[in-house]
Amino acid sequence: MKLIDRPQRSFLFLQGPPGPFFAMLGAELRARGCAVHRINLNGGDKRDWSEGGVDYRGPVSRWPIFVDRYMRENGITDLMLYGDCRPMHIAAHGMAKLRGIAIHVLEEGYIRPDWMTLEPDGVNGRSTLSRDPQWFLDQARNLPPVPVLPPITASFGRRAHDSYWHYHRIVTGRLHFPYYRPHRPGSIIMDGFGWLNRFRLAKRRAREAEAVLRAIKGSDYFLFPLQLTADYQIRAHSPFGDMKTAAEYVIESFGRHAPASARLVVKEHPLDSTFFDWCSFVRKTARRFGCEDRIFHIDGGDLEALSSASRGMICVNSTSGTLALACGTPVMVLGDAIYDIPGMTHQGRLDEFWTAPKQPDVRLFDAFHRVLLARCLIRGGLASQSATRILVQSTIERLMMPTELRVASTVIEVEARWARRGT
Repeated sequence: MKLIDRPQRSFLFLQGPPGPFFAMLGAELRARGCAVHRINLNGGDKRDWSEGGVDYRGPVSRWPIFVDRYMRENGITDLMLYGDCRPMHIAAHGMAKLRGIAIHVLEEGYIRPDWMTLEPDGVNGRSTLSRDPQWFLDQARNLPPVPVLPPITASFGRRAHDSYWHYHRIVTGRLHFPYYRPHRPGSIIMDGFGWLNRFRLAKRRAREAEAVLRAIKGSDYFLFPLQLTADYQIRAHSPFGDMKTAAEYVIESFGRHAPASARLVVKEHPLDSTFFDWCSFVRKTARRFGCEDRIFHIDGGDLEALSSASRGMICVNSTSGTLALACGTPVMVLGDAIYDIPGMTHQGRLDEFWTAPKQPDVRLFDAFHRVLLARCLIRGGLASQSATRILVQSTIERLMMPTELRVASTVIEVEARWARRGT
């Protein structure tokens, strides 16, 4: 593959996902002749990038000047970020734009599983992708079909291991990074206790989920998957600020406008480690609006199966929406989502969705899917060694393409290459 014909590229990595991905990507870029730099902002960053990083230990107020000077003195051409809403990333993003530095933002995949997102400048609500349905149809005209590929190996244990040690080092490294504050609200220590509590109650939750699945089987129900309140998708890209407000909004609308025969299933997020009692909150809120006997809370169940069997999905802006669209299920979006496109999602009000949900245009979703593969989805994941290796190679392929040719025509080549090497 022909690489970009330009002076040596110099990459600056800031915060990445917990685990070795950013360090592995940096090593591969070095092997390609690029200069690679890293600034650590906390002990978790330092653990995940064990060699060659620079520690920033100063106050937030001095960060913009520090990172600007660092980029200037080291000839940085490319900035790598995981997420674009963290306060330190927002400042670095702004300073990089002033210097004309290329910005690459990595995020969880718009379509899952087996894909991550890599976009220039921003993701989610800051994505540069069009929301014009005709644009997607035009762009997809000469693109190949969505490839049928084997699933990427994934292990919850691997993600848990990487996350535990990353956050453990954040806590134990506080003296070395005295000004660092996590970008998520709440306590890292309480979050750990929350996970222990989830593990303790796992069997009971599974039994309760099975009971709900039996109760709704064959019924006319809508699905509302909860998101994490701490997620920037809620805090920055929705009108609600937190999921309790969003849930109350949805339940009230359901109670006032849904047909008497309809049911609403509120699905708890599988990674919610808070001690908040969603079951009690949903029950009390439903009682206030006179629909307690028609609303079910579930902590478990297969999201794809629930989506496929539902009459429609309501979501703030979760990637669960693309899963539902792939199943041909109507979707109502309440926040800012890249897939909230006329013809693909319901464009009316939520109050109307309960009685007349708009079916997605299958042809438009297929075009949307192919354009995402061509422009911003990269194959791989973070939950196994083989998935991370594939992700590194996919990311390298995308970064090394000339800007105008950064399309995913290589996804099958990448998969085949790693299959030959052994995953």
